[in-house]
Amino acid sequence: MPGRALAVARGDEVITLANALGQRFANVVLTQAWHPPGHRSFASTHPGRKPFDTVRMPYDELILWPDHCIQGTIGAAFHGRLTIHHAQLVVRKGWRPDVDSYSTFVEADGKSTTGLAGYLRERGIDTVYLCELATDFCVAWSSLAPRHQERRPPRSS
Repeated sequence: MPGRALAVARGDEVITLANALGQRFANVVLTQAWHPPGHRSFASTHPGRKPFDTVRMPYDELILWPDHCIQGTIGAAFHGRLTIHHAQLVVRKGWRPDVDSYSTFVEADGKSTTGLAGYLRERGIDTVYLCELATDFCVAWSSLAPRHQERRPPRSS
């Protein structure tokens, strides 16, 4: 959101659309980036590195980000105008200190799942619609993960 770390210009304009779309569905899941302080994806945890540099992790190359969506802070909170009160589940991603997470289904290590696929399967839900902002990361990873967990989305240039 504008004014927060990793802000998307005019990102708050999606809130009205998200609220309207959310009201059209009986089954709604919200996702929330939920990083602990000092998360390995933060450039600040790697001396001499800056945001958008990359580092090698045991599971893959990792893009470093500014500190963002830190657990319990306003930066991790849902926008105050989001009014999808009937959502049944909140999936918190990125809470493991050493593993980043873009997808709503599987962490960046490609094997740690969030539990969302099982949740949907147990309820017989086989179609998912995404409403997110970061189409080059979170949306791309979430849209590919259910059927292609082993594949990474293409990098945008």
